[in-house]
Amino acid sequence: MTQPLWTPSKQVIEHANMTKFLEKVRRRTSGVGDYPALYRWSVEHPQRFWPQVWAFCNIQASQTWDQVLVDGHKMPGARWFTGARLNFAENLLRYRDQRTALVFRCEQDDKRISLSYRALYAQVAALADALKKSGVQSGDRVAGFMPNRPETVIAMLAAASLGATWSSCSPDFGINGVLDRFGQIEPRVLFTCDGYFYAGKTVDSLERVRGVLEKLPSVQRVVVVPYIETRPDISALPRATYWADYLTGATEIEFAQLPFDHPLYIMYSSGTTGAPKCIVHGAGGTLIQHLKELALHTDLKREDVIFYFTTCGWMMWNWLVSSLAVGATVLLYDGSPFHPSHDILWRIADEEGISIFGTSAKYLSAAEKFSVRPKQKYKLDKLRIITSTGSPLLPENSEYVYREIKADVCLSSISGGTDIISCFALGNPLLPVYPGELQCRGLGMAVEIRNEDGKPLRGKPGELVCVKPFPSMPVFFWNDPDGKKYHDAYFDYFPGIWRHGDWAELTEHDGLIIYGRSDTTLNPGGVRIGTAEIYRQVEKLPEIVESLAVGQDWQGDVRVILFVRLRENVQLDETLSKKIRKTIRDNTSPRHVPAKIIAIPDIPRTISGKITELAVRNVIHGRPVKNTDALANPQALEHYKNLPELQAD
Repeated sequence: MTQPLWTPSKQVIEHANMTKFLEKVRRRTSGVGDYPALYRWSVEHPQRFWPQVWAFCNIQASQTWDQVLVDGHKMPGARWFTGARLNFAENLLRYRDQRTALVFRCEQDDKRISLSYRALYAQVAALADALKKSGVQSGDRVAGFMPNRPETVIAMLAAASLGATWSSCSPDFGINGVLDRFGQIEPRVLFTCDGYFYAGKTVDSLERVRGVLEKLPSVQRVVVVPYIETRPDISALPRATYWADYLTGATEIEFAQLPFDHPLYIMYSSGTTGAPKCIVHGAGGTLIQHLKELALHTDLKREDVIFYFTTCGWMMWNWLVSSLAVGATVLLYDGSPFHPSHDILWRIADEEGISIFGTSAKYLSAAEKFSVRPKQKYKLDKLRIITSTGSPLLPENSEYVYREIKADVCLSSISGGTDIISCFALGNPLLPVYPGELQCRGLGMAVEIRNEDGKPLRGKPGELVCVKPFPSMPVFFWNDPDGKKYHDAYFDYFPGIWRHGDWAELTEHDGLIIYGRSDTTLNPGGVRIGTAEIYRQVEKLPEIVESLAVGQDWQGDVRVILFVRLRENVQLDETLSKKIRKTIRDNTSPRHVPAKIIAIPDIPRTISGKITELAVRNVIHGRPVKNTDALANPQALEHYKNLPELQAD
């Protein structure tokens, strides 16, 4: 039997929030004596479980609920905490003392910023008043094309305080990538920085913002946060003002009291079959789910300093910011995780006393290759939990953590997604850590593994599904009046059951192993990328007839492989390869750029004319293609077999 890499001490268990929660439930419910029993109770009795989370996390509301769950047999269609009125921002700003709320660090040490909870409240008050004076009302959209800075958090909170809906993407996106997202939701106000720093380079954002504004007429006000310059030139931007000039002198916030499912965030799908789908998440569902995950599964307390390496375009940013509701210190980092030194994040962790350190499996793998050995250089005496997500955490990654970072730490691999703005599988301070496994399924999440026939599996890989509703399901998709996009995204495979698209296994320890995506979405470095976003850029080039992108499993990760069919008499030389990569990088993001570009004479299609990425992905991995009868040109698959380019770095 596999031995655990870490087992919680008696002291860890005694002081864990999960233990306190378990004791409260135990006093009211017989037979709930340990985590497995607590988990079973939470999914069998959601109408009793979720109010317990509400009370334990002290969620602030001006009006209590009439019913915990309405139409609980429907998925989608279930509604939570009907009749309740609350404000998301009010819950995150419940503390207004001198404790540190936000710390900002970047590649340059002299740009450190620290804000107390009192100062954070004051800035949100001044910005909320400014937004109100700009005409922003409940239901309007406010967007951020921002680095991971305090102003991004402040802007989100100010928008949420009014009942506006916040949406953000990271500043490494090109013009088309931004328009694909914000063009659909039509924000009224746009926040941006003049640029950002990455890997020692200074990147200007204002030229791209100008290009975005030319095709985004809904934006009535642009607010620019100086970052790379003290007072950048914004004269070329219409309706633009500086952050400091925009703020008013208001000192109090009138928090709009809104329904539990009032739209809070708009997140985006990967864009596999076209423009990214706009996923709308409700304020109450996001809040209660995040607090459950942070306070219970991550054991977050007020004295903690929590960090996650993320951009503002990834749901882990939204998850991290919810830590303010616990009163912890949130550390924001913007820049490369390996500049100016390979160990910069661990130096910051030591200097700032980070106790919960969040990152990705890809980062841990890269750190090991760079021979980063924090244990030899830093004390890390406050560090007690490391969380990892984005892609499967391999056993080798886990062993590296305990060997080179810290021996006594709970390494929690977690997994969920933008679709649920939270997690299906999480860490747990009460449970041991086994190599390659996620410790447990999240409380209240009826997660199962099922085969193609919908039968539950254990000890064998299959589709990860959730068989009962949960509060952080999307409220709806934007521009999806009949709900068809929403239904097709999750419920067309197993009717009435959420199919997440992960290939996973439920282990003998009741943990999970995630093997990767079960669909054709690309997943390099744990960041979901839609092939359609790549195709739209590549096929604009006159040299390219059509293209096909797949993910190749490579050295514990996934790398993007782009196949291109060229026009007659065109050769795929170094010049064309560079042109393709630059086009993709400039108009989407650096993560979309393929690791390999390979010219092929034909692309396989279904009889209905759709290119078939999954068949190609199977071929390059040496797996059989089950149904070649569905292909109009199955002979095209021969061009993808045993390619020498795919056997090398």
